[in-house]
Amino acid sequence: MVTRLDRWSLAVSLIFLSFSVGACPCVAREDHPLTLKESIELAIKQSVMIHAAGEGVRGAEAQQNEALKAFLPKLSTSYSYTRLNETPTFTMPGASFVIPAVPPAPPITITVPGTTAEAGTRDNYNWVIEGRQPLFAGGAIVANYQLNKLGAVIARWDEKTVVQDIVQEVRVSYFHILKAGRILDVARQSLEQLKAHRDLAQNFYDVGMIPKNDLLYAEVQLANGEQFLVQAENGVEMANSRFNTVLRRGIDTPVVVADMLSYRPFEKTLEDCLAIALANRSEIKSYALKVEQAKKAVRLARSEYFPSLSMVGNYARFGDDPDVAGSLYQDQESWYIMAVANWNFWEWGKTKNKVDFSRSKANQATDLLTNIRDQVTLEVKNAYLLLREAEKQVAVAKRAIDQAEENFRINEERYREQVATSTDVLDAQTLLTKAKSDYYNALGDYNISEARLERAMGLMPYR
Repeated sequence: MVTRLDRWSLAVSLIFLSFSVGACPCVAREDHPLTLKESIELAIKQSVMIHAAGEGVRGAEAQQNEALKAFLPKLSTSYSYTRLNETPTFTMPGASFVIPAVPPAPPITITVPGTTAEAGTRDNYNWVIEGRQPLFAGGAIVANYQLNKLGAVIARWDEKTVVQDIVQEVRVSYFHILKAGRILDVARQSLEQLKAHRDLAQNFYDVGMIPKNDLLYAEVQLANGEQFLVQAENGVEMANSRFNTVLRRGIDTPVVVADMLSYRPFEKTLEDCLAIALANRSEIKSYALKVEQAKKAVRLARSEYFPSLSMVGNYARFGDDPDVAGSLYQDQESWYIMAVANWNFWEWGKTKNKVDFSRSKANQATDLLTNIRDQVTLEVKNAYLLLREAEKQVAVAKRAIDQAEENFRINEERYREQVATSTDVLDAQTLLTKAKSDYYNALGDYNISEARLERAMGLMPYR
């Protein structure tokens, strides 16, 4: 017998279970298709290349902080113990003194013998603290800091370049999946049509309305359709594998993505795209900063023409035991402050050679900046032309589908009335399949070309 308490317990358990299932993300999202934005976020999170670029940023920032510390005073300390082979001594030589006497008495000679006394200790302990503050280094400290600061900024732009490359790879692989899926649908539909036609041809042959050759031709085309389906399925698998690799998932992980394969007119002109690319490409910004960095390196090399000046402070303690508390022969502590100037005024042209090398690197960086601008211009133009080509193919293939469907419908009706041959129907069906395949290939290529053009422009949508 079920009591009221049992019914209440059962009801509470069911309510709790329903909330648990609804709140479980793995159940709620089991068949959730990945959107393009989610795919990009996952790839960015998982990418080892982005992680490596981030490590490069952190390393460059550490170098910048290291260069900043060169402006500050440096403190050092040392503790030493010295054991002499014998106790230091001081020897005072003997002396003779002649005291004159009153004649006729002879003079008196007094001789003082020499003595030896201790002048130090065998055990000596020293503790020294020294501070050194650079005052002038010919501009080397400032130039080195500016050079490393630019290096940190360059590393950030390089990281952005890697992120943009990953975003492009995700978008391209995403649209490859959608394109392959559409082609697979076309292959399945084509196979169904070929089966239906083969069955109709079989019926006509059984009643003697068509010759054996027409039936055999229908079966051959059916076999070709099955082969086309296998190729389409293989294309989907390869697209899925590429997508999983970009996202760093298991290569055989099931892939379900949201369908967003569509045509959206691209309004920008080539001149607009070029202007955006030259203003936004991270590679151009990175190389421009490398030119500035190379100029700072020239200034750093020229700093060796000048002397360096620093202030040094020294505090020392001495003793004949480890606590450096002094001894009978030396004070416990001492200190001094001094200014030190160093100048290597002759090194057989070494500094000049270093300056010449730095100037050559600066000229090289300038040439590379010019080259990267030319490469970006070419990349943008090629991507723009491919986009416009795919755009035209989409329009042409769209019209071809309408014409091919009407042609297939007419030939199929005429074949049912036996005023057309099986060859006419199969040729019309092949044209229809080709028209649909061409359309989805063009549509996929259009979206892929748009992704590549936006990457060439330095844009990063869905981010």
